Amino acid sequence: MSQLSRHPAEGGSAADVSGSGSGQGKGSGPLWRQEDLDLRNRLYGRAGVARAEGVLLDRYGLGSTDEAFALMKGASQQFNIKLSTLADAVVRTPAPDADAELWFPGRVRRGPPALPGLPVERGNATSQGAVITATLQRVLSITQTPMGNVQLSERGRLRLARHTGLNRYFSDFFAFVDSSTTSCAQAAGERRQVTVRDVESEPVFDEASRHAILQTGSRAAHSVPLMNRLGVPLGMVSSHHERPLTGFTHAELAALRQTGNDVGRWLAWHWNTVVLDALEHLHAAALRGPHE
Repeated sequence: MSQLSRHPAEGGSAADVSGSGSGQGKGSGPLWRQEDLDLRNRLYGRAGVARAEGVLLDRYGLGSTDEAFALMKGASQQFNIKLSTLADAVVRTPAPDADAELWFPGRVRRGPPALPGLPVERGNATSQGAVITATLQRVLSITQTPMGNVQLSERGRLRLARHTGLNRYFSDFFAFVDSSTTSCAQAAGERRQVTVRDVESEPVFDEASRHAILQTGSRAAHSVPLMNRLGVPLGMVSSHHERPLTGFTHAELAALRQTGNDVGRWLAWHWNTVVLDALEHLHAAALRGPHE
């Protein structure tokens, strides 16, 4: 019997998801060329899908990578999850038993956990996109700023999932986070909220990351880990501020922490429910073959 998959960060160390966001190459200056950012992001995005294609080719004896890609694309669209998330699940989840009709026999499905205080639209309680959007709105409401972003753990790095008020250079630079030189890394590694009172003087940043933040008009930031029940961060939500920060009240920090915990538990539920549903669908489609 196949073991149930867990979210890639569950049971791991905080270092599994920590990172700052530059992916900076040695010798590169603080300003990246757009073509270099585009190339890096394409390579990062394609690498996970290619690994999953290889797994499916070997497991199901498929005729081509195009067939493997079509299987993942179909499941991704039907269950409204990112192709990269599904590819990550294919690679990380223990394989089903040989010739088993079900990948996860006997799995018990549960409804999504409550998200008190989040403005999730009615009918969207199972939509990751809707929940991430509501999470960002909630955090920016508490921190009183129009700028912020959400990152999710994926393949040992953080992937930018949503942002608002931040420009293209910022979103391209921080599209994938796999180094340890911003407050995101510190918040993930220490499993706590981190306030950067002044980005310009904060020693945690490398110069490329510092430039990417400052050029968008942000002078301060606050990062909140999205924690599962084991206390492992499955992502990060950060607010950005036009002026240096003096800090937040105890009540504000408590509200942010509660939001991070609620959303982290929802993300764990989403992985263990919706993502596994998509894997089960993909498995059944692969067994049927391309002509059915």
